[in-house]
Amino acid sequence: MGSFSDFAQHMDWAGLVDLLLSVAAILLCLTVHETCHGLAAWALGDPTAKRLHRLSLNPLRHIDPFGALMMLVAGFGWAKPVPVDMRYFKHPKSGMAVTALAGPVSNLVMAYLALLLRAALLAFYHPGSALLEGVIGFCETLAILNVGLGIFNLLPFPPLDGSKVLGAFLPDRAYYQLMRYERWGMLLLMVLLWLGVFSAPLSAARTWVLNLLLQGAAWPYYLLT
Repeated sequence: MGSFSDFAQHMDWAGLVDLLLSVAAILLCLTVHETCHGLAAWALGDPTAKRLHRLSLNPLRHIDPFGALMMLVAGFGWAKPVPVDMRYFKHPKSGMAVTALAGPVSNLVMAYLALLLRAALLAFYHPGSALLEGVIGFCETLAILNVGLGIFNLLPFPPLDGSKVLGAFLPDRAYYQLMRYERWGMLLLMVLLWLGVFSAPLSAARTWVLNLLLQGAAWPYYLLT
């Protein structure tokens, strides 16, 4: 039996660190996404998320294990949905749309902030600085995962956030018919993801948005130099 020193010598510590940073980024993406759903609903008059302690940055209140695993493997995933009671909204459909949009928008904002920090760190980058390289790598991972999560959830497919946004533009009858299929939508969504139906368009959209955010993150640096 090999000694612990042999195990430590052959361990891929860099890969382990990368994995742990990816997990940390996933937890942050999903937690902020769901918390912002709850905050938007609360701001519009729905106390449900607050009453159920979902206005929290504690990842354990939000994480769906399979959805988090999908984030790690595929870059697209989900968390436990924040409960929303649209009866509290003055305008139920538009209130639900705003609440739904809050999650993806928070992801895109977080991605942009991560890329801003990355641009600032690159300005002071010196080769060989392991700590700086690690932080820059974390910012890149955080941006990629946030953009992936935000775009995925904007698909107009029940029960994703995009279906709630689409619903705001539908007649009431069509909207409630769409919501009736929400419970079956997740099952169908899993099948479509397994078949790879969304892989190419989601990857293309993620790349386009990331490039757009990268350009935007570089502007402040160019203005100051």
